[in-house]
Amino acid sequence: MIADSHCHLDYDILYNELEAVINRASINNVKLLLTICTTFESFKKIKIIVDKYSNIFGTFGIHPHESKNFININSDLIIKHKNEHKKIIGIGETGLDYHYNHSTKEIQKKIFIEHIKAAKKLDIPLIVHSRNAEFDTFEILKSNMQDNKLKVIIHCFTGNKDFAKKLISLGCYISISGIITFENTSDLTDAVRFIPLDKLLVETDSPYLAPIPNRGKNNEPSFITHTVDKISMIKKLDKNIIVENTTNNFKRLFQLK
Repeated sequence: MIADSHCHLDYDILYNELEAVINRASINNVKLLLTICTTFESFKKIKIIVDKYSNIFGTFGIHPHESKNFININSDLIIKHKNEHKKIIGIGETGLDYHYNHSTKEIQKKIFIEHIKAAKKLDIPLIVHSRNAEFDTFEILKSNMQDNKLKVIIHCFTGNKDFAKKLISLGCYISISGIITFENTSDLTDAVRFIPLDKLLVETDSPYLAPIPNRGKNNEPSFITHTVDKISMIKKLDKNIIVENTTNNFKRLFQLK
């Protein structure tokens, strides 16, 4: 059984044919999914999805792109929304994105820290987005790791081996998406080769980042098999070992049986 640790099933392109999407995932042995929140509107659909499907869980969080629209959100409010549903098992997607800067760096940092506070109080995993913001992401996480009360997933990791080492030193889990199947990813390949099996997760980030050979299509959880195959090749391990470890890591991190 494969666990897709990060997908966006609430997005219309997947939500509007969700039954078929979930069936295709199941046929491909993708039977545990975490659908990730980005806004309040996103959260409304996520609660509907997790109610309908026993094998799908959700998160609550505000994406860094959206931070400017939620400048008054704080850890107490995040906790309140998380507690609206027992199958909301993580906080995020949160973090920093300096590539697009849809929200100012200052606002992104402020909202990121509020998510961190909530995750620490709840003692559940934090799902972190980081793009062109490695230094600030690491420093903010490091400054909040003193009491070891923060569980972190770096989602859709695209960094190099050195950054992976720094994150592993903090105890972070690192999730690999279909980007690993793209051309010209030598730095990411080196990082994947280094990441210990007990800190590795896989994801689709669907409907984005469809892996080769499905580039140009809308991504979906069933496509995660191509990412698993590529990681298997890079690490020179049977793909069943990759599946077993990434799924066990997911279950352990989110305290699922």
